Amino acid sequence: MAENMSLGIDPRSGFCRSNSTFYSKRKPIPLPKNDSLDVTTFISARAHHGKVAFIDAATGRHLTFSELWRAVDSVATCLSDMGIRKGHVVLLLSPNSIFFPIVCLSVMSLGAIITTTNPLNTANEIGKQVADSKPVLAFTIPQLLPKLAGSTIPIVLLEDHVSSQAGEAKIVTTLHQMMKREPSGSRVRDQVNQDDTATLLYSSGTTGASKGVVSSHRNLIAMVQTVINRFSIEVGEKFICTVPMFHIYGLVAFATGLLASGSTVIVLSKFEMHDMLSTIEKYRATYLPLVPPILVAMVNSADQIRKKYDLSSLHSALSGGAPLSKEVIEGFLEKYPNVKILQGYGLTESTGIGASTDSLEESRKYGTAGMLSPSMEAKVVDPDSGKALNVNQTGELWLRGPSVMKGYFSNPEATTSTLDSDGWLRTGDLCYIDEDGFIFIVDRLKELIKYKGYQVPPAELEALLLSHPDILDAAVIPFPDREVGQFPMAYVVRKPGSNLSETGVMDFVGRQVAPYKRIRKVAFVASIPKNPSGKILRKDLIKLATSKL
Repeated sequence: MAENMSLGIDPRSGFCRSNSTFYSKRKPIPLPKNDSLDVTTFISARAHHGKVAFIDAATGRHLTFSELWRAVDSVATCLSDMGIRKGHVVLLLSPNSIFFPIVCLSVMSLGAIITTTNPLNTANEIGKQVADSKPVLAFTIPQLLPKLAGSTIPIVLLEDHVSSQAGEAKIVTTLHQMMKREPSGSRVRDQVNQDDTATLLYSSGTTGASKGVVSSHRNLIAMVQTVINRFSIEVGEKFICTVPMFHIYGLVAFATGLLASGSTVIVLSKFEMHDMLSTIEKYRATYLPLVPPILVAMVNSADQIRKKYDLSSLHSALSGGAPLSKEVIEGFLEKYPNVKILQGYGLTESTGIGASTDSLEESRKYGTAGMLSPSMEAKVVDPDSGKALNVNQTGELWLRGPSVMKGYFSNPEATTSTLDSDGWLRTGDLCYIDEDGFIFIVDRLKELIKYKGYQVPPAELEALLLSHPDILDAAVIPFPDREVGQFPMAYVVRKPGSNLSETGVMDFVGRQVAPYKRIRKVAFVASIPKNPSGKILRKDLIKLATSKL
């Protein structure tokens, strides 16, 4: 940090007064100087001693590193023969599988662009993404063909058996046929540069409707370097992949990034608690990435879990999606004393990178999203005045670094409102950065409840509700009111056998918060709707609450 000191950077917080910027305290990541480089070549060229790249948890099928890279070569050769070129978009619609990475890596090696979508999306939602991104080819599984009905895109099936669901679909071949092809060294390859687009992932964006996030090969390479440097990965580490590969976290960490370290990734096609736990036991997994709801479930049923499964191989749990409360962290450590919790914060727009806690000690700064990732800079900006703020002041988090996206796909207005001309990404998250350089996300800027002009962060009330012994899960939303504007309403999932009442919930919170933050309406539900990464679908709850008005 010697050169930073000359800039007047406070070594403790990373804050520089002269330009109101926070600098990462972590060691910068080395980025390749060679401009003509694609992320597939970058990953495959990294030396390691790993043997098995992927294991399919359901079938036990293994894919070694040499089989994987040969398959990538074969599939890329076929794609090139089919006329796929740099800049073409290829759609991948599939649950997690050991074949998912083969498709991604082959497409990106040609300079073509991979776009993924959630298999749970409706045909209509997928249709919108197809109309926006205009893919020239799609990869999917037979069961999901109806979701592409009505589109004329040629399709490659990820499985060999074509079911009766093929209907009108234009099926050109299967992935297994492509994998049998002899890789050809003489195939047409456009020169791919680090600034070329590699992925087009759709995110609800920091606001509103779904938008295509354009990430370059440079963004993905920076992400891979960050992931690998964050975990000083020993040979023989085994990661369980519970997170969806179509999501930024799954795509960059599991489908691509971890390959560069020689780790083994054990793939679950969908999340199911029993499958996840028995897979950890069967394959002696060491790292378990998850989202907060799964972690909470593991704490709540710890006694049954420990009786039934041997989780002694596990040494780290990686949580992302939302910060963990003190109760959850300590509850987990008490039940699983040999597993350390590491947290991460990032957006699709920052290729999943932003901040992280890299040790148990750091995670014990309760409620933190972590310290800035290597080579990442931040500003905390007052949303009203646009002024950059100091240590321990709350404002919108802006990020800048090598993993920040190029922009939103063919949407200049959304791009300029999210990315400024100096490369700063407005995250839409309200936060403060403390005197030790730890980021605390207070809430989404757009989700603040405005009660008589006071701002009430739902996340703060949710954390409080989760500390109640009878509450299993909770979500807080703004409820419209003529007199006060909005007031906090809670949706609560009670623990089995609890007879906690609505007034019981309101009184519990009322005793611990300022009057304007009190919960003024409660509804009990069986579960809280969440997206695959564990974020509460507040929009759905707001609809539910206001539909009765």
